[in-house]
Amino acid sequence: MSAVNPNGLLAGKVAIVTGSSRGIGEAIAIRYAMEGAKVVVSARTEEEGQHMLPGAMSTVVHRIKQAGGEAIAVRCDMGVPEDRENLVKQTVDAFGPVDILVNNAAVTFLQPISDFSDKRMRLMFEVQVFGPMHLSQMVLQSMKERGSGWILNISSHAAIHPPLSAAGGGTVYGMCKAALERFTTGLAAEVNPDGIGVNVISPGLVATPGVVYHKLINDSNRDTQTPVEHMAEACLRLVHGDPKTLSGRITYASDIMKEYNLQAAELV
Repeated sequence: MSAVNPNGLLAGKVAIVTGSSRGIGEAIAIRYAMEGAKVVVSARTEEEGQHMLPGAMSTVVHRIKQAGGEAIAVRCDMGVPEDRENLVKQTVDAFGPVDILVNNAAVTFLQPISDFSDKRMRLMFEVQVFGPMHLSQMVLQSMKERGSGWILNISSHAAIHPPLSAAGGGTVYGMCKAALERFTTGLAAEVNPDGIGVNVISPGLVATPGVVYHKLINDSNRDTQTPVEHMAEACLRLVHGDPKTLSGRITYASDIMKEYNLQAAELV
């Protein structure tokens, strides 16, 4: 079993991971803590049983602390600007300026455009586009002053233009992820002179509680799943190093694992 290394790759760094009560966000938060980061676990689900899916912020924080890491939980509804502001404030109050921001939170409605409500579309863009931009704006000034920092956005293959044979229902989700990817590369170019790295990564198909609930894994794709540990390892690689050369990436977990010849650590 792997353990927390207080002198690891992210020793002393302060990291916010949104949507980290379960799934990919949980894995990223734990992997960062294993490398010595002070992690702020953020989501809407504070305790087990508050959501129809398993997972809660308290569970993730407990896992990290049990292994000897540092973490706190800050509830944040990414669709609410005041919650986003409170997330950054509580992080700074507890640990200091933010070194790493991971925009992972998402809300997804899979419906054809003909049936898609304006309310749902606006919520998806608020959580997956406007929210990441707002959080980035709030942490950038401090990063610029210190000449370092990392922002990592979590995307999806849904951002890629689908073939005509593709099943419907994912259009708005794909729109959000495409916007997030363009935001990433634009911001990366803006802040590259400031020593800040900005990247976006897609996981492939990971058997998270949400993916299982939406029945997105079937016999045709079961053999192409990405272990969540691989995604966590790839996300670790994209928040340390030289941002002059490791920035503006639109990439995938499998590609980062191969490029850097990474071996996924077992999560504590």
